Amino acid sequence: MFRSVPFVHHPVVRRLAWYGRQVGRQLNARLVLLVIEALLAIVAVSALIVSILEGGLNLDRYGASFYWAITSILGNGDSGFVTTPGGWLVYVVLIIVGVLMLGLITGVLIAVIIDFLLKEGQGMGASGYRNHIVVCGWNSTARDLVEELRGDEYPLKVVLIHDSERNPAGDAVYFVRGDPTEAEALERADIKAAHAAVVFPSSASNEADMTSILTVLAIDAVAPDVRIVVECNNPRHVEHFERAHADEVLVTSRLSAHLLARSAIYPGLTSLVTDIVSGGFGSELYRVTLPDKFLGLSVDEVSMKLRTEHRATLLAISRGTETHINPPTDFALQPGDDALVVAESLGSLLPLKIDRHRRHPIVHATPATEDAKAGA
Repeated sequence: MFRSVPFVHHPVVRRLAWYGRQVGRQLNARLVLLVIEALLAIVAVSALIVSILEGGLNLDRYGASFYWAITSILGNGDSGFVTTPGGWLVYVVLIIVGVLMLGLITGVLIAVIIDFLLKEGQGMGASGYRNHIVVCGWNSTARDLVEELRGDEYPLKVVLIHDSERNPAGDAVYFVRGDPTEAEALERADIKAAHAAVVFPSSASNEADMTSILTVLAIDAVAPDVRIVVECNNPRHVEHFERAHADEVLVTSRLSAHLLARSAIYPGLTSLVTDIVSGGFGSELYRVTLPDKFLGLSVDEVSMKLRTEHRATLLAISRGTETHINPPTDFALQPGDDALVVAESLGSLLPLKIDRHRRHPIVHATPATEDAKAGA
């Protein structure tokens, strides 16, 4: 995920390749063929005239004249090849044709470059990124997400799909102007090569949630292996997002209400949770792949090793689609398990590579934890 990128996968190379395909689709093949045929005709006729004027027509002479005519158009012809006034006239004509051809090619290249730069500035290009985050839609939460990703220990490239004239996220985010419910905009954001997609409602309305559901459906159709995380306005719409194959759905208002309620009972909880889940200084949440040497160890032994070897505090163990918070002491680590930890950095631990088909984890708590919740 964080390895060096091969040259062919470099964003600029992939971006130019995409634009080249667009130019190829718009190119008039018949016109190009006509120009090539005209140049070949000029070369053939010029070679014939020069062969007749400069010593008689024969196969060897015509072949040499044909080669000379081609090099003359390219600006590298031998001026001493012709000695007659007619031959000099043909030579001048070939030079003029070559200059016109060079000017035509230069003009086309300049037009292509200008068109490329204009489209890039207007959000009409393609990102060319791999293992990036695609943000669909824009609101205040999306702005905070971009800032959070910039401060992460392993910052990922971010691509924003939003239907506006200007990039609201700033120069650090690649902007794709378009509707995220349409496959064309998703493909320009290179959604198939993305690490994850995050969908935001444009407003706090139910209609915005409906648009987000359509966006999730579009992403799932174009890139079924990409993880989709959604911000939802109305808790009643969570079920619809899950049916549309959203991997994680966050109801911001519900989360805020729960956190505020707990903070009213336990002072300082809001600042503590905010510090853990936000980037920057201090400890943060990480979901990591555990080393093979941890297999078979009890949860207490795993917790001790994480603390002593990695300065990480174990919060939960995930197994398949289930997450075990505060598991019993006889809970032993099995192959495929991963851990949720709090640490200052990943250090030598590896970030978990998520299989998108492991959806909707079921959270389990021990009876003691449930009793504590009931008492609270």
